[in-house]
Amino acid sequence: MSVKLEFNDETLLCKLNGEIDHHTTLPIRLDIDERIESCRPQTVVLDFSNVTFMDSSGIGLVMGRYKVLNELGGTLEVTGLSDNSYKVMRLAGLDRIANIKKGGSKNGNQ
Repeated sequence: MSVKLEFNDETLLCKLNGEIDHHTTLPIRLDIDERIESCRPQTVVLDFSNVTFMDSSGIGLVMGRYKVLNELGGTLEVTGLSDNSYKVMRLAGLDRIANIKKGGSKNGNQ
C-alpha cells in the first residue's frame, strides 16, 4: 500500500494504491495526517481508484481523516470506489460525513 499526496488550490488529493488492511493503514494515516497538519487544506480527497483490496481498515481510514478535518473546518471526499466498496461505505454511514463517489477522482483520474 502506498499513497501519493498532491496539494493544489486548498485541496489535498491522496491517491491510494494497493491493499488497505490493518497492516498497511498506519503509515498511510500518518502520511496523510502530517500533510493535513502542514498544508491545512479546505478539502481532502481520498482517491480509491487504485485500491485492489479493502477490509474494515478502509472505513477506519475514512472516519479518522474526517475527524482530523472536522477539527480544522475542512471537508472530506472519497472517490474512485468500486461498487462493493461504495456499498460498504454507505452501509457504514460514511455518506453522512463525506461526499462518497464511485469511479474516478475529482481531477478526472481513474
